Parts: sequence; structure tokens; C-alpha cells
Amino acid sequence: MSSSTRLFIPSAFSSAAVAIVIGFGGVVALIVQAGQAMGGSPAQITSMVTALCIGIGVPGVLLSWRLKIPVVFAWSTPGAALLAASTLGLGWTNAVGAFVVAGALMTLTGLLPVLGRLAQRIPASVASAMLAGVLLPFVLKLFSVMPSALVLGLMLLAVFIVMRRLWATWAIPVVLLVAIGVMALQGDLGLPQGTGLFGRLEPVMPAFDWKIAVSLGFPLFLVTLASQNLPGLVVLRAAGYQPPANRLILTTGISTLLMAPFGAHGINLAAITAAICTGPEAHPDPDKRWIVGVIYSALYLLVGLFAAPTAGIFIAMPPAALAMITGLALVATLSNSMTTMLAVPDEREAAVLAFAATGSGLALFGIGSAFWGLVVGFAALAALRWIRPRGAKATKA
Repeated sequence: MSSSTRLFIPSAFSSAAVAIVIGFGGVVALIVQAGQAMGGSPAQITSMVTALCIGIGVPGVLLSWRLKIPVVFAWSTPGAALLAASTLGLGWTNAVGAFVVAGALMTLTGLLPVLGRLAQRIPASVASAMLAGVLLPFVLKLFSVMPSALVLGLMLLAVFIVMRRLWATWAIPVVLLVAIGVMALQGDLGLPQGTGLFGRLEPVMPAFDWKIAVSLGFPLFLVTLASQNLPGLVVLRAAGYQPPANRLILTTGISTLLMAPFGAHGINLAAITAAICTGPEAHPDPDKRWIVGVIYSALYLLVGLFAAPTAGIFIAMPPAALAMITGLALVATLSNSMTTMLAVPDEREAAVLAFAATGSGLALFGIGSAFWGLVVGFAALAALRWIRPRGAKATKA
């Protein structure tokens, strides 16, 4: 029996495993930073990681099997960056309320086709500029904290530069392994007291505030939709599938709503890891490639089962080391965001204004900079499209 006629083949397992290593290992440090910025305790941050893994795994298994296409979910990396960059001091219950708002908005987008069509018309330049403004402080912090751990910082930077040249997708997992190895040798690696073996779920009652909904909930929804869900659909279509877009977006919204009380900030379609699971290298038969989505999702459930020690390592990590790992993990995302925000020449000025407003950390009326970045960017685009320059001749009908 040829490999193309079999359902379970080695490449299906290896592709799913590689996607897990890159998707989970490369970004879990940012998830921990996001939880810490929101005031989460070690137990609540562990719950956050566990809930995200469950929210990724369960619907991924069910939809991949039901639709017979490799449906690959992930957590919102841009959303985690948005949370970690917040300086509003919201507190954990308020943050969970924002997660619920973002999940509700995503659910409405999936339920109402008109919202889905409007979402696809969001100017990519402004959305990417907001994301770039959120990410920039993390990459800058990579260098600002380096003097406090110079040897480790230079070593990680060198490893990252070389690996991005040789095996780009493996750069962050290798950086992570090197960082853990060096810190273990230095005695700087450990686990918080009371860390168990298995993941846990710590529910809280969300607190709702309109300022938090505007400053965090809406930007969290928008950045997840524009930077994760829509590109995720593009990846599936590029692989030759016809995904039910509204159904998949609806699933991400419902998954976020269900897992938000346990700390899940955003569950969405994957893009980079989806490309690993949906290509011919994963399975030569497109009609059987759905099994890769099932394996990937099942592995995420397994990772969630042992989330406590995984999250604990990063919770106990020295702040400078955590900042350097996170900064390196976001370099490629920042680069892609800046490329997109400057791609349309006529929209560059609006994008730069949105980028600057977001990156400045501006907070007005208790509302954070991500929202104001969107406001400035959309206002500049509106002026571009609706105000005719002085001296411009009116076009004939």
C-alpha cells in the first residue's frame, strides 16, 4: 500500500509535531508575559495556558474530522502581545472580561455574513500598523535589558541570526533550548513552589467595564481577526481547500467565549503552523490530509495536560531572559507587520501615524494606545479618501 493511500503515515505525525514545537514553544513565553501584565497569579497563568490548549485542541479535532480538511487552530500571538504591552493595570478579572468581549465580537462576525464581509475590507495597512506598534516595545526591550544579562543576550541573538539564515522556522525553538540550557547551567532555572505535574483550570467571574471593552476587548478582537483568522483562511484556500469561513470564525469566537473565564485570551485559526500541516509534505493525499489536523489538535490536548511545569519554567524565569526570548520571538512578526503597513504607498502616512500612536503607549480617558492608534489611522485614511487637496480639479462625471 503506497503512502498516498494510507491515512496514518510518518509525515503526518512529524508535521503535526513540528507545528506544535514552533507554535507552542516559540510563543509560550509571550503568553506568560501577557498573564503577568494582566496581574495573573502563577495558578491563573497556568490556567491560561491550559485553557488555550483545550480551546485549540477540542474544536480542531472535531472540525478536522467532520469537514475532512486540516483545520488548525492556535492562540492569538498578536493578542498576547497586546495584553503584555498594556500599562493600564486592569487586573485579572477585568482582563477576563475583555477576553469575553473579544470572543463575543468574533462570534457575531461568524454569525452575521455582513460583518464577515466588512471585516475583510479592514485596511490591512492600519491593522498591521497597530500590531507593529504593539510589538515594537517588545523588540526594543530585547536590547534594553541585554546589559543585565549580556552573555546570554549576545548568545541568543547570535543563535537567532544564524538560525534565521539556515532554518528560519526553527530559530525560536532553538533559541529557547539554548536559553533554557544556559540558565540551567547557571542555576537560574526552576519552578514556582507548588507547581504540579498537570495543567489546571482556575475559573473567575469576568468583570465588565466599557473603557476596558473599548481599549482592550475591541483591539484584541480586531488584531486577532485581521492578523490570524483571515490569514488562516487564506492558507487553507492556498492549499486547495474551500473552508466554510463563517463557520470557522464562529468556532473561534465560541471557543474563546467558553474558555475565557479560565484565562484564554483568544483562540483563532493558525497561519504559519497551518502552512506546515496543510502542505503536501504533511500528507501527499489532500483528501486524507485532514488527519494531520486531528493529530496536531490531539497533541495540543496532550501539551495542555502537562501545562503546569511548562508554564512554571517561564513564570520562574529571570525577567531579562524572558524579555529577550519574547523579543526575538516577535522579530519576524514585527517585520511582516511593518512590510504590510507600508505596502500601499498612498496609505503609508496613515499607517505610520497609527503605528506611532500605538507604540507611544498613549492612554486617554482610561483607554489604551491600541484603540487610539486605530482611531488616528482610520481618521487619516478617511481624510485621504474624502478630502480633495487644494487645487485638485474635480473629475468630470
